[in-house]
Amino acid sequence: MPVVGLDVTPALSVLDLVPVRTDQTSADAVAASRSLARVADELGYRRYWVAEHHNMPAVAATNPPVLIAMLAAATTRIRVGSGGVMLPNHEPLVVAEQFALLEAAFPGRIDLGIGRAPGTDMLTRYVLRGGATAAADDAVARFPQYVEDVATLMHPEGVEMTVGGRHEPLRATPHAASVPTIWLLGSSDYSARLAAERGLPYVFAHHFAGQGTTEALELYRSTYRPSADHPEPRTFLTVNAAVAATAQEARRLALPQVQAMVALRTGGRLSSQRMVEEAEAAPVAAAHQGMVRAMLERWVVDEPAAARTRIEELAAHFGVDEVMVHPVAGAYAGTSRVVAPAREDTLSLLVG
Repeated sequence: MPVVGLDVTPALSVLDLVPVRTDQTSADAVAASRSLARVADELGYRRYWVAEHHNMPAVAATNPPVLIAMLAAATTRIRVGSGGVMLPNHEPLVVAEQFALLEAAFPGRIDLGIGRAPGTDMLTRYVLRGGATAAADDAVARFPQYVEDVATLMHPEGVEMTVGGRHEPLRATPHAASVPTIWLLGSSDYSARLAAERGLPYVFAHHFAGQGTTEALELYRSTYRPSADHPEPRTFLTVNAAVAATAQEARRLALPQVQAMVALRTGGRLSSQRMVEEAEAAPVAAAHQGMVRAMLERWVVDEPAAARTRIEELAAHFGVDEVMVHPVAGAYAGTSRVVAPAREDTLSLLVG
């Protein structure tokens, strides 16, 4: 398939949580994401990011570096990265080594998006930090230093430390020729302030938070301190999207993700992502219909022309030249387990 859509304004990118449907194994979900990444690559999307979530029945994106290696190897030109690595879950040197090696293997194509939230439940957080609750809390408190540590360790010169009275070099990789681009991610103003202070690119989680985007971006832009690598503030918008031939069909396809988000926000039971027919057979309770309407108003769920217009309007409203689409279209019963046709169609229809 030829590369198309490269001249789309705003530029389009993809966020993938590697959803696991009720008919899929983890292997099936990964295969479907590999296919989706190839489609995004061929259509001219700018970047493809995967998230970090743990112990969730419907999400297979537990390890961004592993997924990034797999997806970068399956594509040819698209930037691949994390949206993001939850830094308090990991030692900075480990993250620096992983992404320095990814950049060495796929130079100029790797993004390191970093988040401050654990991205998981308390049990998993406890296990990730070796059973040390205090260490987990300390990692969150030390987030600014951890960000600095990762950046320094990935730099070709690394850092020199004094150990036992001797000066010892420490680098994430022996001879780096380039480094990944670091982005700070957040759903509050904390990371906006830190990104502005450090002169780093920043992304607000509009697709998840839905509110506070304008305030966070204004704070970031108005307090930005230029850096050598990034003389100007740099950001983009994230949105949930389901696009189909008709608006009615798009709403049907979005229903499984809508129900999953309602369950997440109301303390309901989390499960593998339902097929469309399963979601239609278990409608959302009347008490939560207002939440459903509010979600659909924020998301891009429509037919192609209207969806493209909505994307352009959002980009203009928030003053960005790039929109990262989280394709939330579900699947019908009988769909092949190793592909996600409606998610692929969402990407294709958005570029016309």
